Amino acid sequence: MAPQKEFLMTTEDFHYIRDVVYDTCGIVLGEHKKEMVYSRIARRIRALRLTDCKAYISYMDSHKEQEFSNFINAITTNLTSFFRESHHFDYLTETLVPELKELHKKDRRIRIWSAGCSSGEEPYSIAMTLANHFKRPTWDFKILATDLDSNVLEKAKKGIYTNESVTGLNSDAAKHWFLRDKSNQHCKVNDDLRSYIHFKRLNLLAKWPIKGPFDIIFCRNVVIYFDQTTKDTLFARYAKMLRKGGYLILGHSESMNLKKQTQFKALGKTIYQNLG
Repeated sequence: MAPQKEFLMTTEDFHYIRDVVYDTCGIVLGEHKKEMVYSRIARRIRALRLTDCKAYISYMDSHKEQEFSNFINAITTNLTSFFRESHHFDYLTETLVPELKELHKKDRRIRIWSAGCSSGEEPYSIAMTLANHFKRPTWDFKILATDLDSNVLEKAKKGIYTNESVTGLNSDAAKHWFLRDKSNQHCKVNDDLRSYIHFKRLNLLAKWPIKGPFDIIFCRNVVIYFDQTTKDTLFARYAKMLRKGGYLILGHSESMNLKKQTQFKALGKTIYQNLG
């Protein structure tokens, strides 16, 4: 016999939460995610001292301004690291840096979007890769970093990480871009690197109050949670935000249906180019 749970979550409760998450974020929560959803929601039930999932749903519906952000933060999953999927950063250095320098030799304007930036490791990795190639004030180089989860976004803005988090960086990069605290337990991204990045909370399925065109959009390990219709809609929107010839970079387990997304061509290693 399975142990009794601390809080009751009926199938009806789960389906309600599943539908809200899908309607709001496009994230698909299959039946196999029921235990994960329960554990995340249970934290909010304890914090609010409620009795069960149904009571939490009622509370969330009547306190949307205060609680809905906490609800989304609880459900969304964030897992990342510096220079994750290193081949993308090799491609940036070896292929895109020379191309961008030639393309923008007159306007000297580089724009990159990290969509689904989580706790900041991705945009900081992009900045570390490109900052030495596009130095200020000679270049106008900026990175927009967005995420739905306000908690991880706040961590990203602060740029404070455990020493263990940066052990994968080469020693020169770690010394140049990070400052260790007095306890030697944490390190902080230096102000120069942080200045290249603008962090903003954004729901990818809502309106985008941002301006393009972007040279490169990173959207890695984000669309894996979406169904095909949502993916197709999102990719079409990305194409409109990219300059002609710009690049969309997905995660290693993600792909694009090029029969529908005819505005892109595949370059391999989950890198796609916008044909305009």
